[in-house]
Amino acid sequence: MNTLRARSPSIHIPFRLAQGFLFVLPTLLVLLVVLGFPIAVAIINSFSLPDGGWTLENYAKLPRDGRFRNSLVVTFTFVAGTVLLHLVVGFIIALALNTQVRGKRLFRVIAILPWTVPDVISGLIWRFMYNPTAGIINRLLFDWGLIHKHIEWLGDSDLALPSVIFADVWRGYPFVMLILLAGLQAIPRELYEAAKVDGASTVQEFRFITVPSMRGMILISVALDTIWQFRRFGLVFNMTAGGPGNVTEILSLYVYKQYFRYFNFEYAAAVAVVLAIIMLLLSLPYVRAMVRRLS
Repeated sequence: MNTLRARSPSIHIPFRLAQGFLFVLPTLLVLLVVLGFPIAVAIINSFSLPDGGWTLENYAKLPRDGRFRNSLVVTFTFVAGTVLLHLVVGFIIALALNTQVRGKRLFRVIAILPWTVPDVISGLIWRFMYNPTAGIINRLLFDWGLIHKHIEWLGDSDLALPSVIFADVWRGYPFVMLILLAGLQAIPRELYEAAKVDGASTVQEFRFITVPSMRGMILISVALDTIWQFRRFGLVFNMTAGGPGNVTEILSLYVYKQYFRYFNFEYAAAVAVVLAIIMLLLSLPYVRAMVRRLS
């Protein structure tokens, strides 16, 4: 009897597992239709010829395409700059919002507001702000005596990409900030109280308590933000459309132009597949972190 009782829980495990799959099956079917079908079509198109047939030429052309290589470099520069600044700005603001100050809830709402602005609207706002003659940025710099002539923020090949990165930092830092703020609030206050009793300074508390406790949340925020930034389109499109020249032409813009402007459907599909593979590889640290946490 005791043996049967000991084995009884294991009898129900396959049933519970099957029951769990049944619950998520509708969602899986929706994802398969919504995501799986376009992915399959894109992969098939990437190996297709305009007049029919199969070829690897679309992928063989990529290393020879200077514009693709430029877009790849611009994309990694854009992603590296925005993700790093999102992390720094988000961490600083998260630390500030985690302190005990008056009006903390109001400050949190204000800090989140940029994230509520759609990419398209954000791009238009910053394009108007960067306007060399009527933009508020040049006007303020004139009033403060920092410049004496109009600056073409989005028309100068040296300033266009940093200007877009700066605009995206304003738009995207709240996403990282929210993740890090949740991590900061999960750190037990007893650790800081014990550190103060031992005579630790604020810098030592940050170094030996905050940073080690936040490693998991930092990894998650960086992984998710990196994936988001590789998908960025609306903000850059509305600010520069990839110009001047191709200095701000990220891969998502390049795919758009190849498909809708030049009608190179098969080649655009190949570039899109490469972009998807890059994002898949970058998502592996996040997947591993989630698996470790669940296990």
